[in-house]
Parts: sequence; structure tokens; C-alpha cells
Amino acid sequence: MSILEVNGLKKVYTTRFGGNKVEALKKVTFSVEQGEYVAIMGESGSGKTTLLNILAALDKPTSGTVLLDGKDLSQIKDSHISAFRRDNLGFVFQDFNLLDTFSLEDNIYLPLVLAGKHFTEMHQRLTPIAARLGISEILKKYPYEVSGGQKQRAAVARALITNPRLLLADEPTGALDSKATDELLRLFREINQSGQTILMVTHSVKAASHAGRILFIKDGEVFHQIYRGNSTNEQLYQKVSDTLTMLATGGEKK
Repeated sequence: MSILEVNGLKKVYTTRFGGNKVEALKKVTFSVEQGEYVAIMGESGSGKTTLLNILAALDKPTSGTVLLDGKDLSQIKDSHISAFRRDNLGFVFQDFNLLDTFSLEDNIYLPLVLAGKHFTEMHQRLTPIAARLGISEILKKYPYEVSGGQKQRAAVARALITNPRLLLADEPTGALDSKATDELLRLFREINQSGQTILMVTHSVKAASHAGRILFIKDGEVFHQIYRGNSTNEQLYQKVSDTLTMLATGGEKK
């Protein structure tokens, strides 16, 4: 069953003084099944960020539709969109987006506080998530007191605590060292195997090689895709590298 359906998505930007139009996306169509782990890759300027912003209901397409559980995101009233994002989407960013004046625990609780949940429920939700992510002992610390990897795990906990229909990750390993990257990718795999649907935008071949499917965006269109099948991470890494080389050298789809 498809949890996310993207149909004929097009996005055209008009430059500041209206002289030129830039077509960031051109009829992008794909779907994501419940429980899938999908990575989106492409060169800078390919349209990845624009696509992610539309999927996150932060921007609206010029034409085409994005359906999450059958609901057209462009039809949600502006007054309801923040609550919709909070209730249905989880976000993990490259720069963590944690508030330095809040403890990790309070950062994680924030979306539930905004949703009006009681502390007892928030605590009950956090306890198993913190244990799974290995941050139970540092919840009272502040972001500036912990490592980048610990910050990102707190950010993942904040994304998961609302039980989102879809977890969106934007370059989640971009600010991490190799050890923290390996740990985060292991956690993402475990989270996905527990049933969480993940869509990740990344430049990292290593990060993409942990996904179940990789979509490649070129010049605002879905250029190619690779399914994991029975491939190991190492085999998928090579396939992704080969495809990126093909993209960079102007090759044709295989």
C-alpha cells in the first residue's frame, strides 16, 4: 500500500524581478510504500531540496499532487498545515535544529507539548525511544554538552516521538564523523525494520547504500532508480557510485 504518492509534480520559480522563470521540478512521479526506506540523490541544483520542501508541506507545487495517505497536501488549509506536519511527519535535519536553551529531553518533547499532550504520555513515549537510541543517560544535558552524534540521535527521537506516518531526513549524516554516521545509519535501518517509513535526501553514497531503494533526480526529473534486492550494502554502494558517475558524465539510463 502506497503511503506517499507524487504525481506529475512541477515547480516553477520566478526570479526576483520577474524576468526569468526557473523550472526546478518537471513532472516528478513516484510512490513510496508503507514501510519502505527510500533515498533520493542528485547533484546540487537537481531539484532534491525543492522536492523535499514540497513533500514536507513547506512549499506548494506549481502543478501536480502529493498525497499522504490519500490526502492532497496542497488542499490543506494554511491554518491547519502546521498541525498536519506535526501529526504526520517527522523531520531529521543535517544541523539537528535543536534549541540550545532546552535540554535534550525538552527538545524531544517539544512537538508533543505543541500538540497539548500530558507529561505522563510524553514520558511514556520517550522512555522506549531513548533506550533504543542509546540516549537515556543524557536526556538532562543540553545540546552544547553532547557530541554531534548524540545531538542527531536526540533529533531522531524528536522525529519519532509523534509516531509519524513518514520520516523525512535531509542530509542526516552531513554534520557527523564516520563513527557517528555508521551508528546513525544502523539506527535508521533498525527503525525502518520496525515498520517506520523513511524518505532520505542525501549526497552520501554510504548513506544511500543503506536504503531499500534509491531515486536519482536529474534536472528536475526522476532519472533512474535502484532497488536493493539481494544486494549487500557494499554491492549497493558500487551501484550507486556507478549511477552517479553516469549522471555526472551525461550517460543514459540503464
